[in-house]
Amino acid sequence: MPPEEPDAAPHVIVCGLHDEGVRVVQQLHAAGVEVVVVDAEPDLRLVPLLTEIGVRHLVADSRMPETLRAAGIDTAAALVCVESDDLQTLATALLGRQLRPDLRVVAQMRNEAVGRALEGTGVAVLDVARLSAPAVVRACLRTDRWSLRVADRDVVMVEASCRRDGTLRDLFGDLSPIAVAHADGPVEVTPGRDLAVARGDRVHLLGTPAEVDAAGLAPRRRPAVAEFVGARAGRPDRPHRDPWLRVLLRDLDRRVKHAILALMCLAAVSVTVLMLGYEEADGRRMSFLDALYFTVETIGTVGYGDFYFRDQHGWLRVWAILLMVVGATLATVFFALLTNALIARRIEESLGRRRITGLTDHVIVVGLGSIGVESVRMLRAEGVEVVVVERDQTNRFLGELNALRVPVVAADATLPDTWRQLRLEHARAVAVLISDDLVSIETALAVRELLGERWAEVPVVVRVFGRRLAATVEQSFGFRHVRSPAVLAAPWFVGATLGVEVVDTFYVGDLPLLLAKLTVRAQGGLDGVTLADLPAQVRIVVLQRADGVIEQPPRRDTRLRADDNAYLVGPYDELIALVRADAAVV
Repeated sequence: MPPEEPDAAPHVIVCGLHDEGVRVVQQLHAAGVEVVVVDAEPDLRLVPLLTEIGVRHLVADSRMPETLRAAGIDTAAALVCVESDDLQTLATALLGRQLRPDLRVVAQMRNEAVGRALEGTGVAVLDVARLSAPAVVRACLRTDRWSLRVADRDVVMVEASCRRDGTLRDLFGDLSPIAVAHADGPVEVTPGRDLAVARGDRVHLLGTPAEVDAAGLAPRRRPAVAEFVGARAGRPDRPHRDPWLRVLLRDLDRRVKHAILALMCLAAVSVTVLMLGYEEADGRRMSFLDALYFTVETIGTVGYGDFYFRDQHGWLRVWAILLMVVGATLATVFFALLTNALIARRIEESLGRRRITGLTDHVIVVGLGSIGVESVRMLRAEGVEVVVVERDQTNRFLGELNALRVPVVAADATLPDTWRQLRLEHARAVAVLISDDLVSIETALAVRELLGERWAEVPVVVRVFGRRLAATVEQSFGFRHVRSPAVLAAPWFVGATLGVEVVDTFYVGDLPLLLAKLTVRAQGGLDGVTLADLPAQVRIVVLQRADGVIEQPPRRDTRLRADDNAYLVGPYDELIALVRADAAVV
């Protein structure tokens, strides 16, 4: 059945019905934008969602000109390419630019080199892994303070705990409150400074570094992660390692340990026997050092001829024979086992699978997909030790991890035996970034059980696609850090589609929030509007006037004017709806 002819009204074409694609479609639809979806092989579990919200879907190849024309590219306002395959994304984006050189094209591209080249053609290129990994890393390291670049100045987003009852104004002065996560559960977005809070409530605030320092909001623990969207923060201290001798003894192969123990026992018996039985012609006996020297040279088959047994008792000569035979045998076995262990270790290192030896205060990353490897890069850039668990021994990212000297354990993360190799008892955080939701939840439950009493203090970040499922998992299993890469990244795609610059996405409790830059459009819906008239859950935290003057924070009676740059914070659906009302491109 041929597809219906598109309406004449401007709309957005979204190519790719997968995790990111469906979130982009849902957010565009919630903002009142008409959407047409194109995908030849859609994720069947997501197709009913399109029917539910009334979005038209073309089952066709987006790389064909006739497909994009059937989707209405001639009248479309934007083309969003979020296919699961980079090659198909590249072909679709280039075709869109060829058919409509003036069309706004936004593409998801995992390959950095191809992405840079595609940007040169005028395409806005985004990477879900780079957009969502910072939130994962912040949760792992419990970062409560990070920097952002807003209106050509550095500002700080900080999460603080209320130490006593009072109002936000009393506790934090003029810092802009972004959200309050009450200890009893609910989250209030963009509250007023006169909101009463209780001890133990968590508050997200924004201000300049000087204002934050003046409020006494020092980092909760040593700086652990830089802001990956704005300015970099300080580099943390190197993680603690166990003493090398303890590590060596603990991680040696058991057979090598047995060989060492046997040699030591033999040497101890030999030294004792020689000190008691060996006697020179003048009556002198062997000293401890002489006995140890003779024992070592005999076991080592060196034999310098320093001591002679021709005139010794027969039983002592028999002992010397036994020492030569047994000692040489044990030494040979020891060196063979040691050589085997060293070669096996070298092979593991060459394959990027080094053993986990002596690490403490490290982060365990489960799943080596694009988000997993990006999280590893960010953690290593900050000097944090990382251990990776990946079942697929042919994973294409193993070579990169080998270059970063990140050990990889090729095993099933749902099995308790795997975690015994990872030194979970010494880890500072666990990030379960498996793309399969069921396996991800199963792995996280296994980690919770193994952590025992440490469950409350060790962050366990769990990747789950569905926002509804994520909320259910948090409530049912007590997970505190459930993250959806699609939810985090989708606002960036929607913002690029609508001509809005997204600055940051972050979580407050289980609620994702968005910080974005909006340029007020002349004669638009916000031109002449006061801040007090904005939706309750949207706040302008920084206002840069057209003449360059910066107001931070602006007053509630401030009136917006054309060409002002407003930096807004709020839930992405309300914020994007506000942007749509003022400067919609569709």
